[in-house]
Amino acid sequence: MTGSAHLPLRERVGQINQRLKGWEAVRWVDGAPRITDVLRREVDRWGGIGAIYGVLRADPWSQVRWSNGIPPERSAEAYRAVQEYIVTHGAGLPTLFVEEVPHGLMALGGTTLPVNLALGAGMDPALTEELAAHVAAETRLRGTHVALVSGLDVLRDPRWGRAEECFGEDPALAALLVEATVRGMQGTDAAAAASAIAPDRVAVVAKHLAAQGAGIGGRNGSGAPIGRRELGEIHLRPAYAAARAGVAGFMAAYNDIDGIPCSANRELLTGTLREGWGWEGLVMADGTAIDRLRDSAPDPATAAAIALAAGVDLSLWDEAFTHVEEAVDRGILDEGVVTRAADRVLALKSRLGLLGEPDVPAAIPADPERERAFLSLAARAAAQSVVVVHDAGALPLPAAGDRADAGPVIALLGPNASDLDAQLGDYTPPRPAPDPISSTVHSALVTRYGAERVRVAQGSTHRGELSDPTGARDSVSAALDGADVALVVLGGTSRRSYDDEFADNGAIDAPAPDTTNGEGVDLAHLGLPDAQLALLRAARASGAPRVIAVVIDGRPRPLDDVIALSDAVILAPFPGPGGGEAIVTALSTGVGGGLLPATLPSADGVLPVAHDERRETARGYLGARHPAGVLFGTGIPSTVEVRLRPAAPGESPTIPAASLGRGERVTVLIDVANASASEISLAVPLYGRRHERGIRPRRRTLLAVTRVTVAAGGRTTAPVDLGLDALGSWASGRPEALPAEILAWTASAHDPTHDAITIRITDEEGRTGWTS
Repeated sequence: MTGSAHLPLRERVGQINQRLKGWEAVRWVDGAPRITDVLRREVDRWGGIGAIYGVLRADPWSQVRWSNGIPPERSAEAYRAVQEYIVTHGAGLPTLFVEEVPHGLMALGGTTLPVNLALGAGMDPALTEELAAHVAAETRLRGTHVALVSGLDVLRDPRWGRAEECFGEDPALAALLVEATVRGMQGTDAAAAASAIAPDRVAVVAKHLAAQGAGIGGRNGSGAPIGRRELGEIHLRPAYAAARAGVAGFMAAYNDIDGIPCSANRELLTGTLREGWGWEGLVMADGTAIDRLRDSAPDPATAAAIALAAGVDLSLWDEAFTHVEEAVDRGILDEGVVTRAADRVLALKSRLGLLGEPDVPAAIPADPERERAFLSLAARAAAQSVVVVHDAGALPLPAAGDRADAGPVIALLGPNASDLDAQLGDYTPPRPAPDPISSTVHSALVTRYGAERVRVAQGSTHRGELSDPTGARDSVSAALDGADVALVVLGGTSRRSYDDEFADNGAIDAPAPDTTNGEGVDLAHLGLPDAQLALLRAARASGAPRVIAVVIDGRPRPLDDVIALSDAVILAPFPGPGGGEAIVTALSTGVGGGLLPATLPSADGVLPVAHDERRETARGYLGARHPAGVLFGTGIPSTVEVRLRPAAPGESPTIPAASLGRGERVTVLIDVANASASEISLAVPLYGRRHERGIRPRRRTLLAVTRVTVAAGGRTTAPVDLGLDALGSWASGRPEALPAEILAWTASAHDPTHDAITIRITDEEGRTGWTS
C-alpha cells in the first residue's frame, strides 16, 4: 500500500478529517442526488476527505424522513455522486463512507434488529455472528464501507441512558458477543490487520473505548474513577476480544479514566492497544470529542496535538483537527504523527479494496431469499430476548379456541401495549408505512385470539398520567370488567421525535416529553412511574384471575413492586419490530428464550448490583436488600434441571498455569434435563468464583455459556471447554495464566452451591497459592 508521505501536509490533514455530516453533503432533489456547497468547500479546502459520515443516516436529528431521504434502492447512486466528486476534484483518493449501525443500518429501509441488551439476553454468539453477517451484507450492498458498532460498553450502572447499547453487565458475555459481531461483519478471514475485507462485509469501528459504562452516577460521558485492575477485568476484556478478531477500528469514548480523557489517553490508545496487544488499526474519536478536550487544552491546536499524539487517527465532526497545520507550525505536534494517522486511514481503504480500481458503488440487487433469511434470524433473536422473570403459575395463557366466543378475555393495559416505537431502541431509522413485518403485543394478541377477545386501554404515558386521567381510569376499568387475564405492558422508550432538540452530537437535549431511555436520557429514579404501577394495582384490585406484567425497556429497573402485584412477569429488552410476536409466544408457551443480561436492583439507590461485584464485608443498606435477588442469568424454566460435574468423576479438574497459557483446556460437563412437554432451546451459564492469593474475589463471574436443545422429557450432556479466557486473570486487560482456585457452579445463585466443583490452576510445584 502506498503511504501518505508524498501528499502535501494539507492533504494528509484532509485524510484524517471527518467533519461533514453526510446528509448535509448530498441532497435528494427531484428524484436525484445533488452535491451541496458544503461538500464542495470541504474538498476544495483539503484536497479530499478521509471519511464522510452519515450520507444515508435517517432519524430526527438529521431531519431525514421517507419524504426527503435517499430511497434504499438508490443509496448507491447517492454514494456514487459523492465519491465521484471527491475523487475528481481532490487528490484522487476515495473517501470512506461511514454509517451508524447500532442494531442494523441506520438508514431508510435498513433492517432493524433487537438492541444489544436483547442479544445479551439471548446469550447466543452463533446467532449474533449470523445476524452480523447479514447486517454487513445489507450495509455493504448499499455502498457503505465502515460501520460504527456498539458493543464494548459494559453496563455497570442502570441509570445510564445508553444501557440498551450494552450486551449486559458481564464482560465475558460482552466479549463473546462483540467478537462474534466483528467476525460476522468483517468475515472470519479478516482477523489479520492487513487482510482484505470482502465485498459483502464492512469494516467495523467498535465503540466505545473504554469504561463508558462506569461513569459517575450513570451520567453519560462522566468520568470513570477506576483502578487499572477494574479497567482490565471489566472494560478492556471486550475490546481485547474485538482486537483479537481483527476489528478494523476502535472509537475512543467521551469519558475520562481517572482524569485522562479517552481521546487523549496515550496509555490506552497506544500503550494498551498497539504496544501491549499488537493491534494494528484505526482509532476514531467520538463526535466532537476532540473539541471537548478544550477543558484540558488551552486551544484547538493543542487539543488536536494531544489527541493525535495519544493515538487518535480520525476525527468526527471536530473543528480541532482543522488546526493540525497550526500545531505542526508551532512545534507542538510532530509532522510524522500526522503522516502516521493518515497512513492508517489509507491502510483501512486498502483493506476495503478502495485504492485499486475506482470505488463506484453499484445498484442494489434484489434478493428476496436473503431478506427472508435475515428477517427469520431477527425473529429468532427477538424470541431469545424474552425473559420470564417470575411465574407463580399464571403461564402459559389459555389457548385460543376455534370459535369467536372461545378463549380468554384479555384486558390489555399499559403504555407499551400498542407502541411499536417503544420496542425499537435508540438510533433507529423511521419505519416504513405500511409496516407489515412489525408486531406489537396488541397486534400479536389480536392475531392469536381475535380482536373481540382483546380489550385495550393505554392507561398512562411512560412518565406519568394521560392528559385526561379520569377518562383513562374509566377506560382501564371498562377493559378489566370481567376479564380473564389482565396483561399490563409497562416500561420505557427511546423514542425520538422530529420536534425534539438535540445536542451537537445527536443526543437528545429537549423536550422529549415521554422519552425515558437513550443517549442523553440518564435517570436519577429507576423505578417505574407510579402512573404505570397504578395500572397493576387496578388490575390486581379488579379480581382478574391472572395478572401478568410485561416490561419492555432498555435498562434494568427495580421490579420488586411489579413482582409483588403480578402472577407472572416477563422482561423484554427492546426486542425490535417483531417483538410483539416474540412476547406473545412466550406468554402462550410459558417459556422465555432468554436470560437476564443484567441484575435488577431491588430499589433506587441500591447500586451497583452487578452479579460480579467484589465480595464485601458490608451487609447492605438499612431497609434495602443488597445485592438484589433477581440476578444476571435468571430465566431458566422451572421444568429444566441443570447439574455440573467434572469430566473425570471424583476428581477436581487441574491444569498447570503454563499449560493453560499454551492453549490447553479443562473440560467440565453440564447435564440438562427437560421435564416439560415441549422441546426447549436455552442458554446455560457456568459461573465461577476465582480465589487468587492477595486479591479480593468477585462474588460471581461468568466462566462460559453454552446453548443446548433438549427434547420434551429428554436430557442431554453438554461438554464445556474452559481455556485461558475463562480461567485466566484479566487484570491487565488480556488473559494471563496465574495460579488460582476457581469454584464453579450452574445454579442462579450468588454464592457457590453445595455441588460446586473446584478447578485448580497450579504453579510449577503443583500449588494454587490458595490452599496450603
